[in-house]
Amino acid sequence: MLKEISIGLAAALLVFAAVAGYDITPVIFLLAFGGALLYLTGAKGMVKSGFGQAATPARRQDISFDDIGGQAVAIKELKEALDFIINHQAIQSLGIRPLKGILMTGPPGTGKTLMARAAAGYTDAVFVSASGSDFVEMYAGVGAQRVRKLFQTARATAVKQKKKNAIIFIDEIEVLAAKRGQHAGHMEYDQTLNALLVEMDGIKADDNVRLLIMAATNRVDMMDPALLRPGRFDRQVKVDLPDKAGRLEILKLHTRNKPLADDVDLSRIAKETFGFSGAHLESLANEAAILAMREGLKEIHYRHFHEAVDKVIMGEKLDRQPNPDELKRVAVHEIGHAFISEWVRPGSVSTLTVTPRGGALGYMRQNPEDDTYLYTKDYLENQIAIMLAGAVAEEIVYGNRSTGAANDYEKALQTADTMIKAGMSKLGVVSLESLPGELKHQVVSEIINGQEQRVYRVMQQHQDFLQATVQVLLEQEKISGEEFRALIPPLAA
Repeated sequence: MLKEISIGLAAALLVFAAVAGYDITPVIFLLAFGGALLYLTGAKGMVKSGFGQAATPARRQDISFDDIGGQAVAIKELKEALDFIINHQAIQSLGIRPLKGILMTGPPGTGKTLMARAAAGYTDAVFVSASGSDFVEMYAGVGAQRVRKLFQTARATAVKQKKKNAIIFIDEIEVLAAKRGQHAGHMEYDQTLNALLVEMDGIKADDNVRLLIMAATNRVDMMDPALLRPGRFDRQVKVDLPDKAGRLEILKLHTRNKPLADDVDLSRIAKETFGFSGAHLESLANEAAILAMREGLKEIHYRHFHEAVDKVIMGEKLDRQPNPDELKRVAVHEIGHAFISEWVRPGSVSTLTVTPRGGALGYMRQNPEDDTYLYTKDYLENQIAIMLAGAVAEEIVYGNRSTGAANDYEKALQTADTMIKAGMSKLGVVSLESLPGELKHQVVSEIINGQEQRVYRVMQQHQDFLQATVQVLLEQEKISGEEFRALIPPLAA
């Protein structure tokens, strides 16, 4: 109230002085300058105090390593590092220096943040978290100040809670830990990183509060080598995409509170979800439950999981519907993919549909075999053949091709490029840096053209099958792999 009265009186005095003939321009200038200075000072003050909220300890959640599936190797390595904190007296007697930092690397959605929270519970430590973006600010020196504030908060909170251990977790650390000298114009990023290096060097084995720095990134290649050296981040824990057994374990965790029908086989779903992260699998279980709810069911059936796989990969079904001519061309295209897929690897087709979803007017999904990490030349050539089959089928039926094959061509070119890098082309083992672009283009074209001719010869012999299957797919809109294989003539198998 007093503030409003003062402002009103000041405004009244200025008006009175102006009416009386006094020059009030200098007064207005001084007031404007003071107001701007007050605003800037207040903004900096807000920046300083605002980070206190960002750096406060996260609300404790009961997360343990038992709640994280599919990362047995990473959890084992992480527990070994955490045991240095728990068995502090034992490691001191052997003269072992406790670890200062653990860096978790891996693709998004693999559980790095969950593992950091589980580590806090495992060691009975105070958990303080921040994101790399929290340290980026336009004001010089603020990032470095925030780093120091983060360490002070962790120590003060541990003392307040009467705990000996504290874990500082920095997510997306590559934002503040990028290689120095890359940011032209100012040194703010380098100052922030330098502050982090100094604080980590200041961690001592005999401190009242034993600090452990944990960080997560999926861009370890961007980070400064000074931060990755032993004595700072002593361990790098690889948190990779789960294998089949890991996916099954994750699915069990995310379906333990969901009513499953008798036809649900989680091991089969785990096999169909090669390349899925833990976040993808959580979304898969959730989407399957939503589909069951839409049908008014009290149990989740296998068909819901099967549909949810497509939704997680491709996106939601679209309302748009191609005209009949376009729809028939899409059916021909997808049948071409499916036919060659069955020809090179029988039993590989999982689903075939002309229902628009995401950015695709139709799609063919394959059944993965076992998890594969190494690929032979024959396998890559077969994959290129499957990618080109849609466009070839269009050409055989219509005499021309459409823009629907653009993405297929892009993937085929990438696969051919992989073959050259792996020494599987006629060039043998080559240096990609010294390989002329024209020669590389020529070899890629030969690989693509060779597989295209191979597909063309096979499809020409089965034009009747293409025409007949198109009608079936258009009538049903979606057919399973089993239904499709029942339509294939014995000669094509």
